[in-house]
Formats: sequence, structure tokens, C-alpha cells
Amino acid sequence: MLRCEYLLLLVLFVILAGVILTGCASRSGVGSQAGAPAAVADWAIAIHGGAGTLDRSAPAAEQQEHLDALRAALTAGRDRLARGDAALDVCEAVVRMLEDDPHFNAGKGAVFNEKGQHELDASIMDGSTLACGAVAGVRTVKNPVSLARLVMTKTPHVLLAGDGAEEFATAMGVERVPNEWFDTEARRRAWERWRREQGGTAHQPRRVRDGYGTVGCVARDRQGRLAAATSTGGLTGKKWGRVGDTPVLGAGNWADGFAAVSGTGTGEEFIRHAVARTVAARMQFAGESLAAAVDAVVFHTLRKDDGGVIAVDRAGNLSAAYNSEGMYRGLADSNGRFEVRMFEK
Repeated sequence: MLRCEYLLLLVLFVILAGVILTGCASRSGVGSQAGAPAAVADWAIAIHGGAGTLDRSAPAAEQQEHLDALRAALTAGRDRLARGDAALDVCEAVVRMLEDDPHFNAGKGAVFNEKGQHELDASIMDGSTLACGAVAGVRTVKNPVSLARLVMTKTPHVLLAGDGAEEFATAMGVERVPNEWFDTEARRRAWERWRREQGGTAHQPRRVRDGYGTVGCVARDRQGRLAAATSTGGLTGKKWGRVGDTPVLGAGNWADGFAAVSGTGTGEEFIRHAVARTVAARMQFAGESLAAAVDAVVFHTLRKDDGGVIAVDRAGNLSAAYNSEGMYRGLADSNGRFEVRMFEK
């Protein structure tokens, strides 16, 4: 009789554990986009244009402009991967497109620092070799992501910053622009709001959407290689010389043999938690799926409104998750997937 009672308790425990695990697995947080793993994709790509800078009340025309810009970048990346281009080349090219688009906080359209100037950061990484390069605090480089790639290919270093990065840009002959070329009226208005708040004249709390933003691309090519690239103007009103997570490999950008990850959000938190590398490490050492690893980091490690990530694994599975109001994002693969979104739908 006692043995039957033990068996009954064991059955009840197994059922309860199953219910709990199912509930945890179905947790979607603010936004999680992955889908069940499908057949291995010949190629796959995900892009983002930042999280935390969105406003549901923005005019429909303004929202559509952002979606159109994402769609154009995603289409360009999709077409290049479909014809067999390398993931690293595609990531650089797509991020350059987003840097040149004034809708996003990278390159043209970068936010203003506390001095009313622009300081740009970027990084790029080849998952097949772990080769990587980054730049921080550049002021006149039109496309920082391409300078980051030159750091990777033309130097023994990983990260160049400030005046040293500027001198390297001169040596490499990359395209330069005056600092004011990065100005946009929208970013200037955000900076002016920030200045009023610093002066104590603003009665409203700082709008998160004024604060930060990033662009990024992750890809798996037809040879199975993974790559990631990320670029940003940083935080509105940031201290002169501040460096966020984007040029810190393992924090805001990472690619290895397991996953390629690009993040957007509160850079200091991404650095503290080594967000991008942690996603890949959970897959490598804990055997988690891409979706499970991404959700664990975004919804259980980061705080609400810290931002989100996009990621792709070596099988071509894609994931995009965020704990902020929304995240500009696009995902496509060789199985016919092609979608661009801002919010959960």
C-alpha cells in the first residue's frame, strides 16, 4: 500500500513539473519571435534598427518610413545571401545601408552627445574564424562598420578608439565627412529636450525613445558561416568619450560557430551581462536552442526596457526578442520567410 502511495506521488510530481516547464517555455515576455525550428536553411538573415526608440502614437506615415527602410535593407541582404555572398560581406553591406539612413541611430542620424557632437561606435565579427574588429568614438568616419572591418583585416588589434581610430581611418583612406553631416533635426530636438531636463526646466520624465538606438545584422550564408555586425551613435546626452556595448565584442555583438548575435538597448547592461556571448555560450555549454538562449537572456537576465537582440544559429534558425515597447526588426531565410516588424505584430 505504501509503495502505491509513493508511485502516486511520483506521478503527480512528474505532471506538475511538466505543467511548470510548459508554462516557462511559453513565456513570451514583451516580444519574442522565433518559431519552431524548421529544416536547415541554406541561408538566413536578421536585421534590427534599434529598440526602445519606438512610439506607437507616432504618425502612421513615420512608422511606414521606418518599415520601408528596414524592408530595403533586408531585401538587399536576402538577395546577396541567395546568390552565395559571404555572411561577413552581407552583414557589413547591410549595416552600411542602415548607417546611411537618417531614420536610425547610426551614421547619418546618430544622436548628439552632451557637447552637441557625434561619436560613433561599430564592430564586426566572423563566426567561422573569430576574427573581429571594432572602433569607438569616431567622429568623421561616414561608415564606422567598414572601418571596424579594416581593424580586423589590416591590424593585429581588435578595437581602436578616438583619435587613434581617426588616424587609422586616414591611413586607410575611408570616406570622411564633417561631424555635422551626421545631424538630423529629430536628433537635435531630442538633444534639446535632454538639455532642458538637465537644466531642471523639464517637468516630464526623459522619454526612453530619445535615449538610444542601434543597427545590426546577423547572417548565415550558404556555406554555413555565421557573422554579425553592429553600429550605433550611442546615447543622447552621453558623456564625452562614453563607450557602450556595440564595439565591445561579446556584449553588443558576437559571432562564433554556434550563433551570431546583435544587440540594442542599454549598453551598460549589455556589457555587465556579456549579453551577445552569453546567448552563444548557453547554446554551447548548456545545449539550449537558439530561441531558449535568447529568451533566457532577454527576459530573465536583462531588466524590462533594457532592449533586445537578434540572432541566427548554424542551422539557420532565427530569433528576435525584446523587453522594450518594440524593436525595429526584419527576418528572412531561404525557406521563404520574409517579415519586417516594429512591435509584437
